[in-house]
Amino acid sequence: MLEIVSFTLGPVQTNAYLVADSETRDAAVIDPAWDGHIILAEAQKRGWRIAHLWYTHAHFDHIGGAGAIADGLNPLPLVALHPNDHVLWRASGGGPLFGFNIDPGPEPTIDLYQGQILKLGSVEFEVRFTPGHTTGHCIFYVASSKVCFCGDLIFHDHVGRTDLPGGDWDTLVDSIKTQVFTLPDETRLLPGHGTETTVGEEKKFNPFVGNSALG
Repeated sequence: MLEIVSFTLGPVQTNAYLVADSETRDAAVIDPAWDGHIILAEAQKRGWRIAHLWYTHAHFDHIGGAGAIADGLNPLPLVALHPNDHVLWRASGGGPLFGFNIDPGPEPTIDLYQGQILKLGSVEFEVRFTPGHTTGHCIFYVASSKVCFCGDLIFHDHVGRTDLPGGDWDTLVDSIKTQVFTLPDETRLLPGHGTETTVGEEKKFNPFVGNSALG
């Protein structure tokens, strides 16, 4: 069974998610935003083994805790990122542009792609390629738990910004409509910032891409 522990960390209040199969205790961190020692301590308290870091995208506020997590693990965790965001990762997630110099942690070794299945014990995470916020943005959908980790693609009553390098509005909207709004309405959306929502809620009421926006 999937267990989820959420954290809101760092200078821009980014959501990080520690996820595990409760039976095998295999764990991953989705977007280790900041203060990696806090995430690591929670995993250790629960007896979970972090073996993976999975990134929805490579902006600095989503990878800023990776170095501290990796420093506390042996062997190093495997890092998954879409190849389109490798350049952004190598630029420390764009952090220096905002005055933040982060340790990006271990180099990504797993290339994410549309339809890929990542596993924690018996729990399967479906990778959906969702560019628009960055060129390599992806989301992670767990059908068995009716939950989707959607990064900075869509938020409660809002959507990801497209004014940073690699952002594109039309691409973002297409990603939301084809990869999020095609999920069951009851699917929980766990975003990179702010409170959780559901697919049905955003389809109806999101002022940027929902029915209200479409007239």
